[in-house]
Amino acid sequence: MTIVDRSLADPAHLRISYDRGELAEESAPAEPFALFTSWFADAVSAGLPEPNAMVLATASADGEPRARTVLLKGFKTDGFRFFTNHSSRKGRDLAANPRASLLFPWHPIHRQVIVGGSCEPLPPEESAAYFRSRPYGSQLGAWASHQSAVIADRAELENRFAESAGRWPEADSVPVPDFWGGYLVVPDYVEFWQGRPDRLHDRLRYTRESEGWLRERLAP
Repeated sequence: MTIVDRSLADPAHLRISYDRGELAEESAPAEPFALFTSWFADAVSAGLPEPNAMVLATASADGEPRARTVLLKGFKTDGFRFFTNHSSRKGRDLAANPRASLLFPWHPIHRQVIVGGSCEPLPPEESAAYFRSRPYGSQLGAWASHQSAVIADRAELENRFAESAGRWPEADSVPVPDFWGGYLVVPDYVEFWQGRPDRLHDRLRYTRESEGWLRERLAP
């Protein structure tokens, strides 16, 4: 077998130069949400695919770490919102250990943001409002999928979807599943990472204090 590209055999040779910006204390706001709002707008403006995609890390009751990609569906000064099946593996993790970490991997603009903190269910009325805003197919999909459960084959999933469509033929008729809803990640810290040349990256971490936020620079 001939390896055409050396990087396929040795990923250590995959290198790029991070030279698209800087993150300085004098230009950073005193709290993290203003900076996140600005960076999120930059990610959207840059045309990144799925700029609201984030890696959600949880841990089981016995400490086993697990991570997956989910979609950010809202953020305010109280935290970051996402929605899922409460009986999924991440839902079970959060019920047993209500702590989470989020990672926004905005590689094309040489940035990432890491959030860590507590995670709590959103009020049912907020979950219901978002559920009703989803496309009809996504509403049916929430009912059709017993998320993280083992299924026999693809046909089982499609049959459950067809059964749900027959039961609720119009979007306005689909009820909110009692096993589905939103979560709020309330940050204890938010870290902003800006790639810089020679691996001398900028890292600013905001840590929540009793009356505001502590902003610190971390070594790369």
